[in-house]
Amino acid sequence: MHEMAIVQSVLDIAFSEAEKHSSRKVSKIKLRIGELSGVVSDSIEFAFEVLRQGTLAEEAALEIEPVPLRVVCRTCGPAETLAGDLALICKNCGSGLEIVSGREMKVEYIDLD
Repeated sequence: MHEMAIVQSVLDIAFSEAEKHSSRKVSKIKLRIGELSGVVSDSIEFAFEVLRQGTLAEEAALEIEPVPLRVVCRTCGPAETLAGDLALICKNCGSGLEIVSGREMKVEYIDLD
């Protein structure tokens, strides 16, 4: 489960920030996870519950903001895609679509006490 390694990296970032700001507690971590990132939010939440025990983040809340897939056609502009449709071809003109969001995995912010 690569989500464990991801959460450990997120916690390492949080602990580093807590140390920089002389904080003894991480109260909240917000992540943005794109639907094409390959990361399973439920697994992230499970890993967070396990890995935060006995740490500065033991009582921290985890917020996950899902980021939907958004694409644009190089010819027509913004385009729609159906869930699971990864052809990335514009239905109007047949041009290739460019992914503009939906692949990210980002720590949006960390609240410290």
